[in-house]
Amino acid sequence: MSELAVVVTGTEADPPPGIDALVGRAEVRYAGSREQAARAFEGAEVALLWDHGRELLEAAWPSATRLRWVQASSAGVDEVLFPGLVESDVELTNARGIFDESIAECVVGLLLAVVVDLPGILDRQRVRLWEHRYTGRLAGSSLLVLGAGSIGRAIGAKAKALGMRASAVARTAREDDVFGEVAGVGSLHEVLGGADYVVNALPLTSETRRLLGADEFALMRPTARFVNVGRGGTVDESALVAALREGRIAGAALDVFEQEPLPADSPLWGMPNVLVLPHMSGDFEGYEAALVELFLDNFDRFLRGAPLHNRVDKRLGYPPSG
Repeated sequence: MSELAVVVTGTEADPPPGIDALVGRAEVRYAGSREQAARAFEGAEVALLWDHGRELLEAAWPSATRLRWVQASSAGVDEVLFPGLVESDVELTNARGIFDESIAECVVGLLLAVVVDLPGILDRQRVRLWEHRYTGRLAGSSLLVLGAGSIGRAIGAKAKALGMRASAVARTAREDDVFGEVAGVGSLHEVLGGADYVVNALPLTSETRRLLGADEFALMRPTARFVNVGRGGTVDESALVAALREGRIAGAALDVFEQEPLPADSPLWGMPNVLVLPHMSGDFEGYEAALVELFLDNFDRFLRGAPLHNRVDKRLGYPPSG
């Protein structure tokens, strides 16, 4: 019996940390270019999408006739779901659980930076200006999380630990042990106006694309702050810029954007009420090794024929259960 082949999208010179645990258990093939991918996927049953994963898998798709399982190295899989994969019987799993706590901690950091006006503090420090001011409080304020998956729930739990009142909106209404009653997305307009902070942790799907636009920002409080750690495509960015310019919301902290890297001419760069992060909220030191550990655990399950962790419903665009 021939050895099971696993394709890793990336180069052998810079392998994912810990992937050498597959030595002796599988034939590991690297695909760092389209040409390599076309050869590597021939006869392979498993793929770990690392560098340029979608591009290389999609290019090699005609060769991937024996592929049975693809492990994505991100929580969001919108960039992986090309039509051929969606329509196939190939299982897709994501990195749910790896980035929950780091993203939640980053959100807390952003909320604290806003409530004490850390950017203003740093501006005054640069010009050696001693100016006493009052800060705000997170305790007692209201937080609305859009998306009640594992990341959204981690954000809610940390917000509640700070004394905030946390609520959530998800695809469907349900009871939840973090938020209590989660509202369905059909109630979004009813709940937006009650939040001091709105945190977007939504995946990008056909249902969430540009879910937040001019109408939604108009419903928010003029004192509300918007934080986006979900996907840039869930927001109409021009509507967000207009809302910020016109004072319809007080500010924003943004980790994701419609176009990444954020173009140098984007007005968001220069807005005093905006914090711009380069899509880094979940990328803690050591996350790559954690991703490989998840893959290796799933690889063991694959060999045993056991259900894989984090199986994505390719029509929905995310794992359907918590």
